[in-house]
Amino acid sequence: MVEQLEKKMRETITIKTSHVSPPDTNHHGNLFGGKLMSHIDDVASIAATKFARKPVVTASTDSVDFFKPIRIGDAVTLEAIVTRSGRTSMEVFVKVVSEHLLSGEKSIAAFSFLTFVALDENGNPSPVPKAVPESEEERWLHETAQTRAAHRKKRKKESKELAEFFSKIAL
Repeated sequence: MVEQLEKKMRETITIKTSHVSPPDTNHHGNLFGGKLMSHIDDVASIAATKFARKPVVTASTDSVDFFKPIRIGDAVTLEAIVTRSGRTSMEVFVKVVSEHLLSGEKSIAAFSFLTFVALDENGNPSPVPKAVPESEEERWLHETAQTRAAHRKKRKKESKELAEFFSKIAL
């Protein structure tokens, strides 16, 4: 298989829709945050795999910002797209939309950014293509990814310092 040097972002778009049932919800009748995070990781990993055409692993979940509860009986639709790539990593954006199925009212319920790393047959990081934006929205996501990467790098450094600190003490 010949590896692509570039790939259009739109080629990675992945959409998943699920019905929210009672076992998926908390005592308030809202979708469990952890259940939504599982959906987010699933759809994002598919987009990343489409991009890399290799196995991928989640390196980080930068954020999951919840805006509106998703209720029992709603449909939840997740749209994922690779926004930028590094040498072996990919940033994936996931937009979560809830839909009240009886009224048709739709609302943005959450956003999330995740980072995935492509792996070779030995489980080592493997090169990925360059992400190429085309639409205005894709260009915005692509251009703003550098700022998110800088925050991610800073947060990772701080996390390593915390891990070192907590490895020396007992809670």
